[in-house]
Amino acid sequence: MKNIHPSLRGLDLNLLLLLDALFRAGSVQAAADSLAISASACSHALSRLRLALGDQLFVRVGGGMRPTPRAEQLAPVVEAALALLSDGLSRGADFDPSRSERRFVLAATDYTAFAVLPGFLNRMQSLAPRLSFQVVQAERKVPLEALLAGSIDFALGYSEEGGPLAADIEEFDWPEEEYVAIASRDHPRIRNDLSLEAYLLERHAVVTPWNEPRGVVDLVLERLGLAREVALQLPSVLAAPFIIGGGELIMTLPRRAALRLAEAAGVRLYPAPFAIPPYRLKLYRHRRHAGSTAHDWVWRQLAACGPDARRA
Repeated sequence: MKNIHPSLRGLDLNLLLLLDALFRAGSVQAAADSLAISASACSHALSRLRLALGDQLFVRVGGGMRPTPRAEQLAPVVEAALALLSDGLSRGADFDPSRSERRFVLAATDYTAFAVLPGFLNRMQSLAPRLSFQVVQAERKVPLEALLAGSIDFALGYSEEGGPLAADIEEFDWPEEEYVAIASRDHPRIRNDLSLEAYLLERHAVVTPWNEPRGVVDLVLERLGLAREVALQLPSVLAAPFIIGGGELIMTLPRRAALRLAEAAGVRLYPAPFAIPPYRLKLYRHRRHAGSTAHDWVWRQLAACGPDARRA
């Protein structure tokens, strides 16, 4: 075999399962439980792993184990490698969703998780009660690097404009939706309608999950030679409508989220007073997973549980 790191020669690859479990669990006992071994066996295996890799990897802090910088660097690589190996072993093997204990990692923002995961996880409780899922924060609109690296299985993303993402990435589109503006039902200046002039006179809340300097609405306004005053910038869409409902700021967001939050948040919806490219919620995965019985099944279930989803 070419280009094999010397540390891999003679390394018991089961020890990589231990590294992964310890990094996730943060304690020897929890890692041992997840691997169905004793805490003593877990401690002995950790000693062997430390010796093999020449690093402490985890140090005791309080009641838990904190990863060293070396473990922090290795953990995502090991996670991706184990995921690829697990997927490869599952190809052609029987997959029974009602009995499988496989684990899948999804990347999402709070809004994309809000739009898809409640229905999906409720469905999993009846169809696949032993599957487990980890949801990680999407580091960008489409976490392309994580998909390509294999550190996540699926991503919930969105796009205001069409076009393929990458040749290696498979996409599924839910129906597009329009943007609307929301304001408090008791807003002192906005009542039955919202004109462009009134929209621009008000102060706005904007959600920027990745701390980007402005959102799609501001880009559209700039093309029109216009601008709005942003009074509040937030990383989370779920908190924003409740802020809107209790004050005088207004906000522009996809209609579906606005409808689902309107009653609880005490806001009223208005058509956006200018054209904004429609929002489209999307599901992504790497094409390497196509043909994996387990991945294909979860992909179909995710697609079926999205907002107004059509059959995948």
